[in-house]
Amino acid sequence: MVAILGYSRQQIISAVQGMYTAVADNPASPFHFPVGGSACHRLGYSPEHTAHIPAAILEAFAGVGCPFRANIIQPADRVLDIGAGAGVDSLISRQLAGPAGRVIALDLTYAMTHKLKTAIDTHHIDSVDVVQASAERLPLANDSIDSITSNGALNLVPNKRLAVAEMFRVLRPQGRLQLADVVIQRPVSVDCHDDPRLWVECVVGATVKEDLLAMLRDAGFEDIQELNTIDYFALSPSEQTRDIASSFGAHTIELSMRRGVTAPSSLRQWIRRLDPRRWFLSIWRRGLLGVASLLLALLSCYGTLTLVALLPLLGLGVVIDQDIWALSITVFSLLTLAAVAAGMRRHHSVWPLLVGIAGNATLMHALYVDYQALTELGGFILLIIATGWDLYQRRKREVDILGLSSPRRPDHD
Repeated sequence: MVAILGYSRQQIISAVQGMYTAVADNPASPFHFPVGGSACHRLGYSPEHTAHIPAAILEAFAGVGCPFRANIIQPADRVLDIGAGAGVDSLISRQLAGPAGRVIALDLTYAMTHKLKTAIDTHHIDSVDVVQASAERLPLANDSIDSITSNGALNLVPNKRLAVAEMFRVLRPQGRLQLADVVIQRPVSVDCHDDPRLWVECVVGATVKEDLLAMLRDAGFEDIQELNTIDYFALSPSEQTRDIASSFGAHTIELSMRRGVTAPSSLRQWIRRLDPRRWFLSIWRRGLLGVASLLLALLSCYGTLTLVALLPLLGLGVVIDQDIWALSITVFSLLTLAAVAAGMRRHHSVWPLLVGIAGNATLMHALYVDYQALTELGGFILLIIATGWDLYQRRKREVDILGLSSPRRPDHD
């Protein structure tokens, strides 16, 4: 559950189905994430929630939180459980919706839906319909659902924005959504296409929390409340998974929200997505602030020189304030240096910073002491080396954390 680049949709789906087929068929096996009734209760489910759940269903519980803290399901609701798994949340939803309600338990994995159908038939459970389908394409009519519950499913969906739009579509206006899912503090930026199993590492596939909240608002959800956070990975029996989760700040959040009356227009959604603040935060989280700042410093310096040289050819004159020009280059070069310094917290290598300091000092000497074009160029070259070195060290650190440079352990840790 950590955002990974480079997978095809089918690779992701196959990896997810393979893992949760193993959970459905052999729930007592050791997994790298918590499974079963004990995990269910440690995540916050009350004994009243699980008292009437068949043992075969409870033992295959693989949720990441307790979405029922939101308390949105009302008697007679038509409820959709997205990523139902073996059906623990679906059966709890059935209890809450009562005899006049109806629950649709939807999951991608055949083994899970088969397990739930078998339990329903064995225990003569009514008012629950089991559907094998993807969250990206819900086989339901518009405005046909009163409430949606989802537990640990969205982080495993390749196209999360499409899945959120589908939730909005099938909910009735003012319908409610409760969600427990894994989020991260910063995204993974290395290409991990060589190991599709990372998508079910319970850190691979998750979204940065602020990006998830923005995605929900973009789709038209309102009154979004963060009800609880859980250190879900502290429950993992796998030291490797705990280390990966800790490195990327992975944890569970539990959310409650309601569907707006109408979906925002495509133009309005794009305006939100193009918000400069989002871009800045995304660049910062991905460790690219140094690259962006360096490009702006180069543009301020050589872009201005090019502009001054070309405008007279067009019959236009321009006067450059030398102090403001030098100040703009200084600000961007110092911001580049600060970003390189921040990288030390991740990769613990001082060399990029030392090269960056040398580059910045050389540049400042050219700007404020004795201007020489080659000295200025030398300062920029050192800053380029420092920024590239820092970026390389950051990516190398992520590769080491994810274990991509050595053979991975089996899925069943």
